[in-house]
Amino acid sequence: MNDAPAPQKRGKSKGRHPVDRLTAKAVANAKPGRHADGNGLHLVVDSTGARRWLLRIVAGNRRIDLGLGGAAYVSLADARAEARRLRAIARAGGDPKAARDSAKRDAPTFEEAAKTVFREQVEPVAKPGRHVGEWLRSLERAAFPTMGKTPVDLIGEADVLRVLSPIWHETPETARRIRRRMAQVLEWARAAGHRSGENPVDRVKPGAGLAKQRDKVKHFAALPYDELPALWPRLLAVEGMGAAALRFAILTAARSGEVRGATWDEIDEEAKVWSIPGERMKAGEDHRVPLSAAALAEIERVKPLANVRGGGLIFPSRMGTPVSDMTLAAVLKRLDVGVTVHGFRSTFRDWCEERARARRAVSEAALAHKVEDKVERAYRRGDLLKERTPLMDAWARFVTGATTVVVEIQPGRISV
Repeated sequence: MNDAPAPQKRGKSKGRHPVDRLTAKAVANAKPGRHADGNGLHLVVDSTGARRWLLRIVAGNRRIDLGLGGAAYVSLADARAEARRLRAIARAGGDPKAARDSAKRDAPTFEEAAKTVFREQVEPVAKPGRHVGEWLRSLERAAFPTMGKTPVDLIGEADVLRVLSPIWHETPETARRIRRRMAQVLEWARAAGHRSGENPVDRVKPGAGLAKQRDKVKHFAALPYDELPALWPRLLAVEGMGAAALRFAILTAARSGEVRGATWDEIDEEAKVWSIPGERMKAGEDHRVPLSAAALAEIERVKPLANVRGGGLIFPSRMGTPVSDMTLAAVLKRLDVGVTVHGFRSTFRDWCEERARARRAVSEAALAHKVEDKVERAYRRGDLLKERTPLMDAWARFVTGATTVVVEIQPGRISV
C-alpha cells in the first residue's frame, strides 16, 4: 500500500487575484509599459513618460477598454473609485462606456476648471514672494466674463478668440500670459477626461485668427548715472527701513524683491558675499552678489532694528514681513525724484558701459540677467564673481562720491 501523498495538479492558483497593487510612489516612478493595479485597472506609461489610466472590463459578452484620464490629473484613489463605479454598472447589465461618456458631458465650467488648476497646479509650485494670485485674477478679468460659465467641453476657437482679440494689441504681454493660462486650463480638462481632441487655444495664434503683435516696450524711469553722486547725500539723510533697503538695492544693483526678501543667513560678512537662492531669483538660479564696504554698512545700520522685529529678514516691516516695494518708492517720491526703484539697475548698466568700460558679460552677470544665447550659456560655467567684485567696489565708490573718475586698466579689471 502506497501512503505517499498524491501529486498536486499544476494550474492557476485558487482565490482572488491581488488588488490595489499600486502605490502613489509606484505610479510616479513607473517605467514605460502597462502596470496592473487589479480588477482590470491599469496604469499605462507611454515611451514619452505620459501616464494614463485604463480600465479593462467585460460588459455583456464583450471586453472593452475604457480610458479614465491622465494620471497627472486623476489620482490613484480617484481612478480606483471610478473603476469600481463602472464595474458595478457592468455587473448590473448597464453600459459602462455610456456611463463614462455621460460623466464627461457633465463637465465643469471654465471658471471651475481654472480654479481647480490654480489650486492643484499653480499654488503648490509657486515661488515665495511671487504674485501667485495674479494667475487667477488675470483670468477673472479677461476670460471669465466671456466664457467663465461655459462647460470646458463646449469651448472652441471662437470663444478663445473673443477673449484674446480685445487685448491682443492693447496689452501684448498680458494677452500672451492669458493665452498660456487658458491653454493650461483646457489641457487639464482634456487630461481629466472632460473634453477630447486638440486644444482650441493651440489653433488660435498669430496667422490663425490673431495678427502679429508689436510690443509696446516699457522703460523704467532711470536717473542718469552722473546725477547719482549728488543724490546720495539726500538718500543718506532719510531714515527708516525703506530708505536703507533702497540704498542697499542701488549699491548691489539688485531687484527690489531680492532686496526686500533678503535674510541674514544669506549674508557672509567675512567673505563679503550675499548668496541669493534660486527660488527668490527671476531666472530661478542661485546668484551671488559681491558686497562693497558701503553695502555692508547699510545692513549693519539696520541690524539692531531688524533683530528686534525678528524673523530673520534684513529689511522687515513693523509687522515682521518684508518691507513693501511701495515703501522704497515712497522715499524717492518724498525726495521728489522722478525715477523708479527698478530704474537704478538701468543707471548701473549705463555706468558699466560708458564709464567703467566693463565687459558686457560681467555687467550682465552683475544684473543677474539670464544668458539667452544657448551657445554662450553652454560655455559660461562660472558667475564671474572674481571680476564682479572690483566692479561693485568701484560702483559703490562712484555712487557715494568717494571718486568721480573711473578708468579701464585691463579688460574686466576696474581701477578708480
